[in-house]
Amino acid sequence: MPREHRLVAGEDFRKATRQGRRAGTRTLVAHLWVTDGGGSPARVGFVVSKAVGPAVIRNRVKRRLRHLARERLKSLPGSAVLVVRALPSAADASYDDLGRDLDAALERIGR
Repeated sequence: MPREHRLVAGEDFRKATRQGRRAGTRTLVAHLWVTDGGGSPARVGFVVSKAVGPAVIRNRVKRRLRHLARERLKSLPGSAVLVVRALPSAADASYDDLGRDLDAALERIGR
């Protein structure tokens, strides 16, 4: 994920999860917060807790989600902040299942 698209500030994570629109699926919950920061690129952050599994599984889920989110950056509104929280069922989900769930969540948020 390019540096300008990474969400790293804890305050932005909090704002996205508390003020943004939310949609959940079987494997993940997506929070989208569109800011007033005109001109800033869309940023994406991930939350994968220990409930998902041991470190090897969590890292695999994060890698898959990062790749899926990178493919969908252009579809996000400018200056958007997207936080993707993996649920424990994401550990057993295939790459395609995660992609379908992310698409479904983003579609529901966009309405």
